Amino acid sequence: MKRRFFLRASRLAVAAGTLIVTACSTPQTRISEHRDLYQSLSHRDQALVSQGQIRIGMSRTAVWLAWGSPDRKIAGNMGGGLTETWVYVYYATYPYYPFAPLDEYFGAPLYDPFSYSWFPPSLPYPGKVVTFAHGRVASFQYVMSR
Repeated sequence: MKRRFFLRASRLAVAAGTLIVTACSTPQTRISEHRDLYQSLSHRDQALVSQGQIRIGMSRTAVWLAWGSPDRKIAGNMGGGLTETWVYVYYATYPYYPFAPLDEYFGAPLYDPFSYSWFPPSLPYPGKVVTFAHGRVASFQYVMSR
């Protein structure tokens, strides 16, 4: 019984550690781990990738080195040709204010699923989107910070 618990706990710990390590990937770590891919890029693309930037006409490899693995891949069609869109999902956490004044006004607690939550609600949004046509970047978008 103890051995089974230990095995499950160790598997969970390894999975959590792997998730944390892979989530912290930066352009510099991807470049250092894949020197051959980085060296195959043009000098212009190497400069952009090292800064975490992309441009129209870049290859998938260069975008992966600059931005990492996407959270979603979407197949599509544009102008009669096949496309692939990579979506990088970000999460925004907003301050949450429960409806305490309304509780006092109505004299009874209102049902609020987030009022008793230990974690504030976070909303996913597409932070970066890049579309490839014929294996090259056809368009890209990203949310700029203020």
